[in-house]
Amino acid sequence: MVDDLAILEIMVIPPFKPKLLEIAESEQTPLVRSLLPLIAEQQEQIQRLTDEVRRLKGGPPRPQLKPNTLEPAGEANAEESGVLDGPYPRRRGPHRAKTAELVIHETCSVPLVGVPDGSRFKGYRRYVVQEVEIRTHNTGYLLEQWQFPTGEWVTAPVPLAVHGGHYGPQWVSYLLHQYYHAHVTQPLLLAQMQDWGIEMSAGQLNHLLTEDHHLFHQEKAAIKATGLAVSAYFQADDTGTCHRGRSGYCTSIGNEWFAWLASTDSKSRGNCLERLQVERRYEVNAEALAYMAARGWAAGHREMLAARPGVMTDPKDWAAHLRRNLVGRRRAVALATEGALIGGLVAPGFNLEMGVLSDDAGQFARFVHGLCWVHAERPLQHLLPLNESDRQAIAGVREQIWGLYRDLKTYRQAPDPAAEADITRRFEALYITETCCEPLNQVLRGFQHQPAERLRVLDRPDLPLHNNRSENDLRDRVKKRKISAGTRSEVGRQCRDTFASLKKTCRKHGLSFWEYLKDRVSGLNVISFIDEMAVRHEYL
Repeated sequence: MVDDLAILEIMVIPPFKPKLLEIAESEQTPLVRSLLPLIAEQQEQIQRLTDEVRRLKGGPPRPQLKPNTLEPAGEANAEESGVLDGPYPRRRGPHRAKTAELVIHETCSVPLVGVPDGSRFKGYRRYVVQEVEIRTHNTGYLLEQWQFPTGEWVTAPVPLAVHGGHYGPQWVSYLLHQYYHAHVTQPLLLAQMQDWGIEMSAGQLNHLLTEDHHLFHQEKAAIKATGLAVSAYFQADDTGTCHRGRSGYCTSIGNEWFAWLASTDSKSRGNCLERLQVERRYEVNAEALAYMAARGWAAGHREMLAARPGVMTDPKDWAAHLRRNLVGRRRAVALATEGALIGGLVAPGFNLEMGVLSDDAGQFARFVHGLCWVHAERPLQHLLPLNESDRQAIAGVREQIWGLYRDLKTYRQAPDPAAEADITRRFEALYITETCCEPLNQVLRGFQHQPAERLRVLDRPDLPLHNNRSENDLRDRVKKRKISAGTRSEVGRQCRDTFASLKKTCRKHGLSFWEYLKDRVSGLNVISFIDEMAVRHEYL
């Protein structure tokens, strides 16, 4: 017989999932049988309290895990899944062969052994096996050497397909794909090369990954220039990065057609305006002076700069120009620089009516600015209710916010003046609401600071309601930062930004980044983002 206290022995399975030892019914004493229901009730109570804490914190509910489909499901599980006519769950939706669209490179017929006499041949059953060939392929080129009658020695050039390097375009494309797409570190890549029998040093690998990529950098710049030219809006966001052991920032600019990322040491307004320019340009014109006046800069300084107009591209020349005009205070220099950068944006044709969507970061609050609704609701997720009244108040406000969000989505599809007035009235009533939860009141009062930007979609239905696309563009940079930390050279930082921009732009156009790299490294240049965006511009 098992001791009465054996029921209290547990085995802990991380994280904190106790499991009772099973006791055969024949070995259970009366005391054990009386304790089992109490323990089960306590477990249910603990689970209910855990679910309640999760719900009050605004977290997701406990997932309802489905049974293993490899084993027969009981009648209860069949009722939950809506399948009542068999022991196994049915496949929902039409069946589609996963290999139906694959390119078949080789076809082999497999005969059936031991076919009896009198049998009839009924064709073939297709069975597809996918495989990848990984092997080295080294080519030795015998370059002819001739001595001309003049005595000069001349050697035949290396074929253009090799691009003058000792590593083929397919191999270089693979290294770039692994490093900038799969986030494989250089030491691991080097170890992989050695395992496969490739003779390569750490310096050669670093050179292939970071050097001589000026064509990729040029295409990245062209993507931004064309993307801003053909777009009515862009989305912006930034994230932290590290360069040479110092903290910096990576800024993302893009929309559904392109993504452009750049790492700098600052996240100021001036830095953001510089990122929008194709080439740095400081120009004091009417738009620049209007910006300075709107920011409250002294009229005397504006008149002095307007009397000496000029176009400069070097920050040192611009700083010297400000000193000559007696502009030396920090805020005055910042305002003058921001205005001159806006003037430099407008001169080549930048549209000041460009829509901008951000998460309420001050450096992006320019032009026709709109705010992300997902970020508006996010502070409510972090509020911890102290009682049932707080919980109901927070839940009610969240429901109102998502109700406005749904109505704004409908408005974007079919703008209606009556719906616009109703949404505006409801939003104004929301941010003046007083509840029993003071932290919630503080969040609501924050909405009244920028009501026009929060409801910008009423004026510009073309703007999105959330900034998820921009955050997704930066996600790979965050993963790269966690895996490989920061960059050490300027060319390394430039390459990390360039290939992240090209990869994300590939995805937005439904293109394979691997095929794009092979196309560019081999020199074919068949894939073109610029042409696609230019065609869209002509269509618009």
